[in-house]
Amino acid sequence: MGRAALDFMVFGEAYLQRLRNIIGQVVELRHLPAINMRRKVGGGFVMLLPKGQELHFAEDEVEHIMEYDVEQDIYGVPDYLGGMHSLLLNESATLFRRRYYNNGAHAGYVFYTNDPDLTEEDEEALKAQISASKGVGNFRSMFVNIPGGSEKAIQIIPVGDIATKDEFERVKNITRADVIAAWRMNPALAGIMPENAGGFGDIEKIDRVYTNNEIRPICQLFLQVNATLRGDRQIAFNLA
Repeated sequence: MGRAALDFMVFGEAYLQRLRNIIGQVVELRHLPAINMRRKVGGGFVMLLPKGQELHFAEDEVEHIMEYDVEQDIYGVPDYLGGMHSLLLNESATLFRRRYYNNGAHAGYVFYTNDPDLTEEDEEALKAQISASKGVGNFRSMFVNIPGGSEKAIQIIPVGDIATKDEFERVKNITRADVIAAWRMNPALAGIMPENAGGFGDIEKIDRVYTNNEIRPICQLFLQVNATLRGDRQIAFNLA
């Protein structure tokens, strides 16, 4: 039952195989993984197996529970699909930030010098030190001494974090809100830390509202399986 429920939440549909006894009565419902199930053109179902093999089922051998879709009635479609772009944007922001730190871009700067007393050998040594500070081992400091050099002969102008320090947090917060809205889940139930002192409110009331508005309607879809099994030996879900 847990596997079927997870399939329904992820794919918007779940499959249960009716197992019958010798006289045709349904004695058990076995979970079939939704990711491998396909509907056949002429009726019935097929499960895709490794190495190109297939396992075929008759129409009355499989109980198909699915979320309604306005464009087709072959497969169920989950409600959260509208939030996939926000989810992928959140992933892209996280991956970008990881690469940004791994390549040392967060420590990026312009090393500017206008002192004529800086020799070519010193310039080459500084270039080597700057190149060595990228990636693993960054944040290393350098000591530069130019005898007789003027004030501001060398300037460090940071550029690496100007455009990204605020954007990353903003993208993460916006996409997080979109994903939660797509799942229609209260942040308190998603394990998110509240940003205000008041928190998200009474967790027990939030749980009751979420159960009544989101969980019980899904339970009703599964309970409809009982109606299709009438006349056979009763295999009744009890989800109350």
